[in-house]
Amino acid sequence: MFVRAYLRASTAEQNASRAKADLESFANERGLRIAAFYVENESGASLQRPELFRLLSDCHAGDILLIEQVDRLSRLNAEDWDKLKAELQSRRVRVVALDLPTSWMMTNTTDEMTSRMMEALNGMMLDMLAAIARKDYTDRRRRQQQGIAKLKAEGGYKGRKEDTERNEAIMEMLRRGDSWNHIIAASGCSRSTLSRLSHRIKARNDVASITPRK
Repeated sequence: MFVRAYLRASTAEQNASRAKADLESFANERGLRIAAFYVENESGASLQRPELFRLLSDCHAGDILLIEQVDRLSRLNAEDWDKLKAELQSRRVRVVALDLPTSWMMTNTTDEMTSRMMEALNGMMLDMLAAIARKDYTDRRRRQQQGIAKLKAEGGYKGRKEDTERNEAIMEMLRRGDSWNHIIAASGCSRSTLSRLSHRIKARNDVASITPRK
């Protein structure tokens, strides 16, 4: 049995590794060793999370996926949550979350009947917390949009200030052909940011191709 820890934050400005010490402490208290950490800055509302699926591809039946909170694993809608659950179940990966005490028993070797009962209970609790995490996500998004709409109506919304220096450096790495994984590791940006900047480069090149040089 291997323990694989997953650390996620929604943006590059947040620290995905913040909970690392808590996960290590939890494992040490139970005589477990974390085999690997998988860290990424991606939205929990999206299934497009390369490090999560790299973790799952590395897992064997009975391995533990250790997380700080269920919302680190999922803020997904019901359909995508069902897809992720199916992936976890097909690989027989046991999810253990620090904020879900019913999952802690999954770290112990138990008889088959107890194990099946705990898996069923844990599954129901995961469903409930995943649904709460999704509701929290949608509620915050709604309040954010309401706030933006109010500021726009009052003429006070300026939008998020772009980190132009960082983005120019990222675009330079893209131009010279650096891999996306290398750029993410070096800059801490998200894949969505890389996609946006990649399209910006293409747009600039299109303009350059039709604008005569002076």
